[in-house]
Amino acid sequence: MAETRDWPALVESLAGSCRRAKLDRYFDRCLLASALVLLPLLMRRIRRIRAEDGTDDAFHLRRIPWREASAQLATGLVWSAGWLWALSLALVWAGALEWRSSMPDLGRIFSKAVVPAIGAAFVEEWLFRGLLLGLWLRLVRPAAAFLGSALMFSLLHFLDPPPGTVFANEADPLAGFQLLGAMLGHLGDPRFFITDFATLVVVGLILAWSRWRTGALWMAVGLHAGWIFGFKLCGLLCEAVPGHPLRLWWVGDTLRSGILPMLVLALTALVCVPWLRRFRDPRRAA
Repeated sequence: MAETRDWPALVESLAGSCRRAKLDRYFDRCLLASALVLLPLLMRRIRRIRAEDGTDDAFHLRRIPWREASAQLATGLVWSAGWLWALSLALVWAGALEWRSSMPDLGRIFSKAVVPAIGAAFVEEWLFRGLLLGLWLRLVRPAAAFLGSALMFSLLHFLDPPPGTVFANEADPLAGFQLLGAMLGHLGDPRFFITDFATLVVVGLILAWSRWRTGALWMAVGLHAGWIFGFKLCGLLCEAVPGHPLRLWWVGDTLRSGILPMLVLALTALVCVPWLRRFRDPRRAA
């Protein structure tokens, strides 16, 4: 309508943004707006469930001293980022990755690696392991709650159509359903399912288990922040070598996908086991 009629400046500006936006970006913004609008209803429901429950069982997050919280945060950060960077150096040695010709400055590293690691780790852990996992633990067994939260965690990270997806008419009333079909089509690709989707499921399982075992979010936040910082920093400093034998099954375009990153995640989980066993089993504590 803005192309054929004169509208106030605010409407014209909005129309210009809509004209430049792709369908998947419009979907992302609508999803975010819906989450913000419905968040008060979710919080109201959570308060009602807690009031009806009236117990202080092992499923609730517990408050811990700041020294213990700092130790959990630092431990998770060092283990996750350390093992991921060991993998990146091994891939550089193997020739699957190579150093970029121009290295980023500290300001770019801070804005592209440090800030996303801190922001995403705190927000996503509060939502997935703090709210959602806490609710599911009241309804199902821990293993089912872990798997459910991990599947949702992985699925929501891939709400994008495959690269190169073209829609005949993005203004069509059914274009949104075509977009959803393209997004779900990801799961029909065996390589994507094994190297990308399953990798994030493993991440979600590790984070859920650490939150369950410690009864707090600090260990999970540290692990999550370390993984994000590790693969973001690797993307800034290194680039994939096209046509290398290790691609695309063993390692993808980033350290977030591939069989080798999944094996490193499993190794990280094994390293966490002895440390997390010093915490009492919540089922016995309850």
